[in-house]
Amino acid sequence: MGVAGWVASLDAVVELISGRFARSEPRRRVGIYLRGLLAGLERKNGWTLAEHSGAVSPDGMQRLLRTADWDVDGVRDDLRGYVLDQLGDDVTGVFIVDETGFIKKGVRSAGVQRQYTDTTGKIDNCQLGVLLAYASNKGRALIDRELYLPTSWTEDPQRCADAGIPDGTGFVTTPQQGVAMLARAHADGVLTGWVTADGAYGQNPTFRSWLAERGVPFVLATRNDDVLTSPDGHRRQAKVLATIAGRGGGWERRSMGPGAHGERIYDWIGVTLDPTGLPAGWGHWLLLRRQTAPAPGKTGKELAFYRCAGPIATPLRELIRVAGARWAIEECFQTAKNEAGLDQYQVRDWRAWHAHITLAMLAAAYLAATHAQEAEKGDPTPVTAG
Repeated sequence: MGVAGWVASLDAVVELISGRFARSEPRRRVGIYLRGLLAGLERKNGWTLAEHSGAVSPDGMQRLLRTADWDVDGVRDDLRGYVLDQLGDDVTGVFIVDETGFIKKGVRSAGVQRQYTDTTGKIDNCQLGVLLAYASNKGRALIDRELYLPTSWTEDPQRCADAGIPDGTGFVTTPQQGVAMLARAHADGVLTGWVTADGAYGQNPTFRSWLAERGVPFVLATRNDDVLTSPDGHRRQAKVLATIAGRGGGWERRSMGPGAHGERIYDWIGVTLDPTGLPAGWGHWLLLRRQTAPAPGKTGKELAFYRCAGPIATPLRELIRVAGARWAIEECFQTAKNEAGLDQYQVRDWRAWHAHITLAMLAAAYLAATHAQEAEKGDPTPVTAG
């Protein structure tokens, strides 16, 4: 795609969200903001985006995020619709929930505290965002977001007020935030396909029940000590079921999709569970993933566990495909941070965080959609910012 094509397609994205702006000034500035996020800048914050646009100060960019009159959540909904229009596929589409960390200094940024984050693999001073991604054979992109507020914040009304957090905002767990995002998609009639997430969500009964009650199939990671009910009524830990299943053989060697170092090949087996509480015609399974060889320095083959539910005729290969799709959200995090400045903001308050994250997700979604369009034309070259 030439420069003119890039400009025209990005202008179309800006036009898509134009109805969320009551005034022309913030509508014009959001286009400038998106172009800055997609520019080849080393850092993408208020100062650098302002300089890129020719402004002498970041005041306009800060005003866009903090106080300008536009519907941030409406743009979020437009973003989701844009991704599903561009990348949606009824056969291969999967919704993925996970969180990511935003490393911060100080104590004034909404939700910040010392807490564990996969971003650094340790306890760090950071904000945590819970995000929803959509992935299909056409591509993958982030489509929704929630800022996690620890109890150190929700139990301090003055601190919340200083950060612009709405009155009455209480503590909500990350699985509850995942449900909130999925509920928005469900309310709009677009939650079609599988849902997958890591063990924090797979271990949460409310998260699983919400999906089952709405007929949304899922493959959710769980722990080896998760207690599961067999069809005969016996309750056993997942690791015990794995031992029993392993005695009879039946492992299948399959790929869970390509990774950074090639195909991710594992041995797999499914164990049938009691389907009580699931929709009629559904099956319930424990999916086991085993390494094909012991890791260096280890004697045994590492196991991973997934609790799965869906139509009873679902083949094992489909459960494996969905389990493998979970890693697409990590690629979404990396792309959005590296190419669209997802984590490079310099704002502290609640509204500004949601505004920036939404626009960065939209910029990254534009890259994903553009890549999908180019791939469809026969050009598989990755599309990057700049």
